[in-house]
Amino acid sequence: MLASLRSVFSLILSTLLMMIGFGLASYVLPVRSVIEGWSTLIISLIATGYTLGFTLSCIVTPKFVARVGHVRVFAALITLLSIAILMCGLVVDWRAWIFFRAISGFAIAGSYLVIESWLNERVTNENRGMLFSVYLITTMVGTIGGQYLVPLGDPTNSSLFILCGVLFSLALLPTALSSSAMPAPPAQANFDVPGLFRRSPVAVVGAFLAGAMAGAWLNLGGVFTQKIGLSTAEGATLLAALLTGSAISQIPIGRASDRMDRRIVMVACGIVGVVSCLAMVAFVDASPMVLYVIAALVGSVVFPIYALNVAHANDLARPNEYVEVSSGMMITYGIGTISGPLMVGPVMDRFGPPALFVVLALYFALYAAYATLRIARRSQKDGLVAKTDFQANTVPTPGTEAVNAMNQAIRPAGLVEDDTAPVTSS
Repeated sequence: MLASLRSVFSLILSTLLMMIGFGLASYVLPVRSVIEGWSTLIISLIATGYTLGFTLSCIVTPKFVARVGHVRVFAALITLLSIAILMCGLVVDWRAWIFFRAISGFAIAGSYLVIESWLNERVTNENRGMLFSVYLITTMVGTIGGQYLVPLGDPTNSSLFILCGVLFSLALLPTALSSSAMPAPPAQANFDVPGLFRRSPVAVVGAFLAGAMAGAWLNLGGVFTQKIGLSTAEGATLLAALLTGSAISQIPIGRASDRMDRRIVMVACGIVGVVSCLAMVAFVDASPMVLYVIAALVGSVVFPIYALNVAHANDLARPNEYVEVSSGMMITYGIGTISGPLMVGPVMDRFGPPALFVVLALYFALYAAYATLRIARRSQKDGLVAKTDFQANTVPTPGTEAVNAMNQAIRPAGLVEDDTAPVTSS
């Protein structure tokens, strides 16, 4: 175990430093936006820049890695991350921030791809679960830790932006100086979203809604905490509580979905989401401790449902189709994250910060309702090729699924099985 950890120590350390910077940036930017008096719609437009860059990177970055290698691409991406956040502190204009955040989204998505593909090549079947658990914990601890750095500085000046840039730059050093062998370049995956929808409508619709909810919360959650009057430390704790709830719930949700029709678990997650979001609206003026508990309940379903959708889509795919499935789900999720802030921002401007959770409750209701409809339309076994294992994802992005798609593309041909199994929609 220790030998396995030593082999990926530089990757884990780079991830920790990068996620500390990510956590700090994801909270200080909304806080500064509120201080500047920008409307929620403007903040949503800034968030859309990030998600556009993120989605584009999932398509473009593998081409750069195939051309020049992982380390050079990672160095370039971390440099872009540092430049983007420093420019946000230097040029405080929302129009410029849309561009800077697009660069950040492009860089962070590409960094996930590089780190996770490198990590995937270092693990074996015997240590995969343990090493990825360490990786998932690292991403969560880093993100939460970065959010708690906000009270140490003043969001009204450039100090926290400079600290972000320093953290991102430090994240480059462990990987750049690592003596480990470089992983093989990932292959480019194909995207066939219409074909994926024909195979598994509930997975595609669910991935879109999951992306919309995640995009809305990740980009407007900080605005919510500021506008309901929480202090900076209280707001960071609320965001941390939501991520903690997500991390805790991944295993029980995964185990339940492996033992029954995943669509039933989708319905249950949707109901939990509706109830918890409406509870947040009802108790928005309650003590911070009550809000932390409710946020953890929201988090217990808002992020894990994406992995649930991916697992269901893979259940209906032949092994040689995993690339298209995972890539199509990734793009669908990315489109959802783009739409989320754009849909929720104007509603928050019109009806106030609690409207964020009203819209999230509506999304959860649609998620549960559509899964219920698909259960009524198709049997669980229709189109089933082989039930795959549920795999938890990093929080808050679907980086692991993107890398899984790339890794599937370079598997030896001998691993492909059951190539003639029928596939129908479910």
